[in-house]
Amino acid sequence: MDIENANCKAKLSECVHNIQLDDISIERPLKVDVQITGLERLLEELHRVFSKNHVNIQDVQKLMLSYKSDPKDWRKYAKYDRFRYTRNLVDAGNGAFNIMVLCWGPGHASAIHDHADSHCFMKLLSGNLDEVRYDWPENVQPEVVKKLKRKPTRRCCSESEDLTDDMRRMGAKCPNGNCNSNVTNDTDIRQNDGGQFDSCQNGNGDVDGSQNGGNIGKPNCEYTDGYDIESMKETGRTRLEVNDVCYINDALGLHRMENPSHVDGAVSLHLYCPPFDSCRVFDARTGKPTEVKVTFWSMYGKKIKRVMEANEIADSQQ
Repeated sequence: MDIENANCKAKLSECVHNIQLDDISIERPLKVDVQITGLERLLEELHRVFSKNHVNIQDVQKLMLSYKSDPKDWRKYAKYDRFRYTRNLVDAGNGAFNIMVLCWGPGHASAIHDHADSHCFMKLLSGNLDEVRYDWPENVQPEVVKKLKRKPTRRCCSESEDLTDDMRRMGAKCPNGNCNSNVTNDTDIRQNDGGQFDSCQNGNGDVDGSQNGGNIGKPNCEYTDGYDIESMKETGRTRLEVNDVCYINDALGLHRMENPSHVDGAVSLHLYCPPFDSCRVFDARTGKPTEVKVTFWSMYGKKIKRVMEANEIADSQQ
């Protein structure tokens, strides 16, 4: 089974049967025969596709490509903030996926981050964004690489098999001192910190869960004192223009998104499957990961009432 036919209703690490690391990519042009008119129609098609037991990655990417951006479709979701980019939930996807509009003010960027063992599709709706990709730090590995190195014999992503809780159980501990929890719902983070990601500073789980319903649990963010300090290695940079679509998963590496313009804003459409509510961000200078909780600036076109704490304001102004 190649990655193009993997079931993106399941975690990436549950789709590793017969997958080689060199094959985990779908970075080539896809032929799109149908054009989808309107964001609502795109959402209908996504719900139709995700109602099946097995959803191919390429099928989702083709749907995202088929929709041509029209501001009248997404304007009501496009809510900006002066200090940071915003994540605005459009559809929760019945728990199989979630899709959101991200708004980037001039110069706004995310931190370097992973995708919590899920699949990430991005489509540019307005402006320009740069996607900058990085290698994983040498002493931190995603779950899919761990699974590939163990050469599992159990097939996980067949149409007849349901999503298991194996990865959730595996995420309960931090082997080798690295926080590896894979709590499930999206990702795009703030630049030290500039998006809706609440970092657990002391490992006690005291983070604001109001925007995602609260009661997420206590992410474990403890690391060993002997952490190897090494700068993150950039592996590529791609300029996205309106209607471009790109895809990333943890086997392809880490990335950050940034608005290269210091004058104009940008808007992007992001789909995550399965959805997740925490991920890891990485210090560009040291490679050290920190578990963060993802939140929304608005949901279904309505801004969420939330008091910004003083330390968040200070971070966003750096």
